[in-house]
Amino acid sequence: MKMQANQIRPGWVIDYNGKQCLVTHIDLVIPGKGNATIQVEMRDVATGVKTEQRWRTADTVEKLMSEDRDCTFLFSDGTDLTFMMVDTYDQFTVSKELLGDRAAYLQDNMEVVVQFIEGRPVSVELPAKVVQTVVETEPVIKGQTVSSSYKPAVLDNGLRIGVPPFVDTGDKIVVSTIDNTYVERAK
Repeated sequence: MKMQANQIRPGWVIDYNGKQCLVTHIDLVIPGKGNATIQVEMRDVATGVKTEQRWRTADTVEKLMSEDRDCTFLFSDGTDLTFMMVDTYDQFTVSKELLGDRAAYLQDNMEVVVQFIEGRPVSVELPAKVVQTVVETEPVIKGQTVSSSYKPAVLDNGLRIGVPPFVDTGDKIVVSTIDNTYVERAK
């Protein structure tokens, strides 16, 4: 299915030069002068080779049709991730490299959507937001205002993100799995 390049999202599988490529990261580049472009990092599904491509936002790309299956994350053995299909209870494993840094957000029994092309898992869609606990951050400085300045924090899954000054160690926060950013305090 033809789509405009500005609609590309991480997790999509597109046809690039006759190869099936999984989109891993996108950046929208808006120069001071000229047309906006989209910088796409992708990985060849068959070989694992990473490439980058830049398109104008009005260019079209071919999104490959995939079969989306609801699955449950079971466990990780270090290099592989094991999932179970919700409807058939069939289990399968995928390489941790398929998710990259986003694999840190997987939690036991987390519901995810796995995309299959020709019977082979090619992408895992995580929930857009997850709740994490802050295990390490700087203390609040008295008089510091709540502004756009963020301080570094380490989450219970080991990832580092920026959080507002009022977040303390032990707080539960909502984090976006799409761009690894703080969303809000968990309720």
